[in-house]
Amino acid sequence: MHFLHIVLTYLLLGLLPVAASAQTAPELEPSAAPVAQQPDYAAWNTRADAIEAELERPDVTVERLEALRAELVAFRAQFQEGRNVNEPRIESLRAQIDALGPAPEDPSSEAADISERRAALAAELATVQAPRAAAQEAFSRADALVRRVDTSMRARQADVLLAVEPYPWNPANWIPAVTSVVDSSALVAQEFNNTLGSTLRMRQLRENLPVIGGLLIFGAFILLRGRAGIERLVLAMRSGTVGAKVLGNSPKSQRLLGLLLSFSQVIVPSLAVMALYFAAVSSSLLGERGSAIAESIAGLGIIYFIARWIGLWLFPSSGSLYSPLLLTDGQRTQGRVLVNLLGLFSGLYEVALAALGNERAPAAAVSVIAFPLIVLTAIALFRLGQLFIQHAKANAVSGQDTAFKDRAIGLVGRALLAVALLAPTLAALGYRNAAEALLYPSIASVALFAVLLLFLRLIEDIYDLATKRTDDSPEPLVPALLGFVLAIGSLPLFALIWGVRGTEISEFFALLLQGFQIGETRIAPSALLVLIVVFAIGYYITRLLQGALGTTVLPKTRIDKGGQKAIISGTGYIGIFVAALVAISTAGIDLSGLAIVAGALSVGIGFGLQNIVSNFISGVILLIERPIAEGDWIEVGTTMGTVRSISVRSTTIETFDRTDVIVPNTDLIAGSVTNWTRYNMTGRIIVPVGVAYGSDTRRVQQILQEIGDAQPLALLDPAPSVIFADFGADALMFELRMVLSDVSLGLSVRTEIRHQIAERFAQEGIEMPFSQRDIWLRNPEVLRPDHQPEPKDVPRSDGAQKVAILRRDEIVNDGSDGGTGEGDGR
Repeated sequence: MHFLHIVLTYLLLGLLPVAASAQTAPELEPSAAPVAQQPDYAAWNTRADAIEAELERPDVTVERLEALRAELVAFRAQFQEGRNVNEPRIESLRAQIDALGPAPEDPSSEAADISERRAALAAELATVQAPRAAAQEAFSRADALVRRVDTSMRARQADVLLAVEPYPWNPANWIPAVTSVVDSSALVAQEFNNTLGSTLRMRQLRENLPVIGGLLIFGAFILLRGRAGIERLVLAMRSGTVGAKVLGNSPKSQRLLGLLLSFSQVIVPSLAVMALYFAAVSSSLLGERGSAIAESIAGLGIIYFIARWIGLWLFPSSGSLYSPLLLTDGQRTQGRVLVNLLGLFSGLYEVALAALGNERAPAAAVSVIAFPLIVLTAIALFRLGQLFIQHAKANAVSGQDTAFKDRAIGLVGRALLAVALLAPTLAALGYRNAAEALLYPSIASVALFAVLLLFLRLIEDIYDLATKRTDDSPEPLVPALLGFVLAIGSLPLFALIWGVRGTEISEFFALLLQGFQIGETRIAPSALLVLIVVFAIGYYITRLLQGALGTTVLPKTRIDKGGQKAIISGTGYIGIFVAALVAISTAGIDLSGLAIVAGALSVGIGFGLQNIVSNFISGVILLIERPIAEGDWIEVGTTMGTVRSISVRSTTIETFDRTDVIVPNTDLIAGSVTNWTRYNMTGRIIVPVGVAYGSDTRRVQQILQEIGDAQPLALLDPAPSVIFADFGADALMFELRMVLSDVSLGLSVRTEIRHQIAERFAQEGIEMPFSQRDIWLRNPEVLRPDHQPEPKDVPRSDGAQKVAILRRDEIVNDGSDGGTGEGDGR
């Protein structure tokens, strides 16, 4: 029945990985079992012929197709094992044949014993390969039959979905609906009267009265009093008013415990409903139709309490509680009501079908009775979708970062609107099965989505409590990864909700575990897992070795800091490379099979990545040759600064402006690089000085020499020197040159020397000139305040004369200032 599908789906929500593995277990078991002997292929061919003949029959039922498919899957798993039989012996024979070398074109040219041995090995190889060929042929036939059964079942499912039933809005169909309801009620009453008149049933009732009474008391008490008490307790725990002394004042711990205890809001009422159901069944007063109705009512109760729990989680009643949706108090109240209605309408739909007799009920009656419930369910679903969209809009307006969860909520809301509009339309047109297959799986999917949001929140809270993370800390990576794994693990449940059979899911996982093949190389998930684990171990060992070298071994040697960094970096690259090789070898991945693919891609990769490869090789050269090292003061083109790090692709230079410049390694190898501090810290500085013409040049040189000799950072060998450099246009040019013991202090030394030069020149009366220019004005009289400009006659088009006033900007320079032409009338 449909309600059982929904109930089982909801009950499995908290066990996502277990549910997935449970679905795969029946199909994986046959393939995992060892084959003790070779299959009987003759019996298989006989059975396959019989199955093909049965598939040709048009009256074969869906249940029979399911049974045939399960039988074929078992055969196929057996043949799958047979395809790998004698694998070690086949590999050994192939290795022996390869060891003999290639067969010559002329067999007579080969030694007789080698030729005989080659023939014997080839014959034995053909013999041991024969079972594999037979298994492959049988496997292909079994797989083709499985696909044929799947095609037939999908076709029948499509026929059911597209079946047109009587229109529910046609008044002619209302009378059969009323008649079916009356007949069903009469049938339930007749069954009840028959049980009352049965001596055996009444004796069973008297024997089971203590059990029935206990179940009724337990169920009634829980539903009437216990359920409300549990809800109040959970609300108090989540709000922090209860349990504060036990858990401390941590809101996260209180919220986590409240969420964990909220599962009791489903478990305890569901136990009460099941107690009432078993009490009704144990009374022996229910007939066939009454038992079906009681079962559907029990399903209604469980579905309703699950929906109520989801509603309290998605739309909490208190504004102080955590809510995954950004909604107002009124919107949250509306959301709780809508979720409860969806659970109630979904259960009532199953109760109505059970009361009518399901498949045995007239199509017109089912269509008329089901249509109002479908419409009411669609209306509630439509309003719920609008609330989801309101959350997406509120999140966008709030300015918060829109996470994937928030975008998913908005998409779910829009999908619900489309389903809520399409399902009643289909039902009105007579496609009740299609409307049912669209509407109720959508509700189950929303429920599963809500539970996923709850589990994501639980993971975040558990991680925060374990790591003592504060709310203002950056978002951690581990909860996000766990949430991603949880979302992927829920995909099989979504597939089950939407009608995918468990056998299809298990076969998909079986194929996934087998992996895929590229040439002669098969890549399976188990091999990838081994690859990742071994590489992670190798990577961790490499980092430990680098840490030991950097903190224990290398600091005790005479190797400079740059050399130590180069050794540590080289150890890291070599260790990662070795870890990758060991991981690939351990996983059993044969890279020789990828040689052809790699060769085909190498040309394109070579052109596309030539700059990256060039930088990589240059980085290796820098680490080995070490023309520069970390901490060096270098100059590359227009960039000058200190080397901070050298990687295999680029080098980071920190300029004196405290900015990082990323320089490709190729520029450091192919271009010119000035390294100021590679082998020593000494370096020369030059301080140019200009004095006025007429100054005593000998005295100037003596003063500069005294200043240079007095500089404490200047080397004595070579000693500071003064150069009479040139006769400048405005001054006599001198240069004070000296070599400093620490050239990195050159800027401060230059500053101090200039201060001393200014002070000594002022004391000695030596003038430091500035640039001078002579400017000649062509008509200086215009600058006098009492000057009246003379009018100039300017011809006009009408023959009159226009008086023009000489403007100030008409004063020009005649170039007598040395040919510069820079006069501007000043």
